Amino acid sequence: MNNQQKAYISAFITVVFWASAFPAVKFCLEYYSPGALMLFRFLIASAVLGVYCAAAKVKRPDKQDMPRFVLAGAVGIFVYMWLFNAGTSYVTAGLSSFIIGACPLGTLLLSIFVLKERAGLLGWVGIIVSFAGLALVASTGISGATVNIGVVMLLGAVACNSIYNIMQRGLTINRGYTAIAATSYSVFFATALMLVFVPQLLREFPSAPLAVNLVCIYLGVFPAAISYFCWGWALSRAEKTIHVASFLYLSPFIAATLSFLWLGERLEPIVAIGGVVIIAGMVLANIRKPVSNPATSQD
Repeated sequence: MNNQQKAYISAFITVVFWASAFPAVKFCLEYYSPGALMLFRFLIASAVLGVYCAAAKVKRPDKQDMPRFVLAGAVGIFVYMWLFNAGTSYVTAGLSSFIIGACPLGTLLLSIFVLKERAGLLGWVGIIVSFAGLALVASTGISGATVNIGVVMLLGAVACNSIYNIMQRGLTINRGYTAIAATSYSVFFATALMLVFVPQLLREFPSAPLAVNLVCIYLGVFPAAISYFCWGWALSRAEKTIHVASFLYLSPFIAATLSFLWLGERLEPIVAIGGVVIIAGMVLANIRKPVSNPATSQD
């Protein structure tokens, strides 16, 4: 099994765990505020990654790279998770998963403009098709002239995740960090920022049922610690960023299925149609592998 195949397996495992987070977060938001939930989740994630880093004696970040880790943690985890949690509280878990499913679109655009990966004609056609699908999905959050704030927050989360994907590839490919190091230090800095929500967590924790707290622990161990590590590892092994990001196409369908089985949610037909259009556009954009220009690549 070559590195590319291992990267695909790692990406698939990540997507399954991340998809499970949509109904899990929706479930926990009945008892926790968005800030308290993400702090609880990433305190667990930081503990798991911290133990591993100490045992494996993971290299500490170089001083000149500290701003990169701070920015990756702040934008790709802290801001992303807050927007994701807050946005999901306004919409169904299924709709949330379809909007977040547009992350490969944002990643592809940044890969083109930042990493100088070429998409070609089919790539641009795919981007346009995906935008059309995203518009269909987002339209379910519009009533008259009022836009559901949850949809806006989730679109912001898409932008943050796309930036994070590019930064993580830069840290592993261009700066030489291992996937566990790039992931762990980003998570540690993000968790430090989340400490502003300590008062909320202390206030809400005593009234949350045991089942909810167990789900929060699950969110911290699997969709957070393990998944972020697997994702970073996949990004460091794949030939192109978008090859890994493309696995996020599967997330909406897995999340919608789990949301139906767990929460009893049903998706509006236009959401399912929009999700299929987004995925079709991204598949079209990746029919031909983009060719990168190493001479102009940036981290």
